[in-house]
Amino acid sequence: MIETKRLQLREMTENDFEALYKVLADSDIMQHYPYAFDEIRVRGWIDRNIERYRIFGFGLWAVCLKETGEMIGDCGLTMQLINGQIKPEIGYHIRKDQQRKGYAAEAAAAVRDWTFNNTPFQIIYSYMKYTNIPSARTAISYGCRQVDEYEDEINEITKVFAISRDEWIKL
Repeated sequence: MIETKRLQLREMTENDFEALYKVLADSDIMQHYPYAFDEIRVRGWIDRNIERYRIFGFGLWAVCLKETGEMIGDCGLTMQLINGQIKPEIGYHIRKDQQRKGYAAEAAAAVRDWTFNNTPFQIIYSYMKYTNIPSARTAISYGCRQVDEYEDEINEITKVFAISRDEWIKL
């Protein structure tokens, strides 16, 4: 569906369960979430994204190494409740052994480009728990700036980053 220099992003299928489980069930990767996922939550994650593709035409996509086809995580566009409003958000999760190689930034930039080229959204967001420094760095790397910070029950403090269509055009 989307290709970058090193990655392919495609729709998830039920066949991606094992690869996605290695990401979402890893307590180190999910340390900024309220919990690591179990088998039921991973299957639900895949099902929700398949439903998102059907309803919206987008969701979190499987991030695969172009060279081998191996799935190493997910990245994509979803509609999320951010500080009381539903907003388009780019999210990303990369398997621990594939982190710090620039894959999340590469995938997120590709999703940003796809979003501005294929949707009417004028602003795209990424949000995360205030302690999730790697995720904030990824958001900044694809052109975002911090636009909000608020208290909530799940993250204690949530940081919100965004890039507008006009800012993207100037990149």
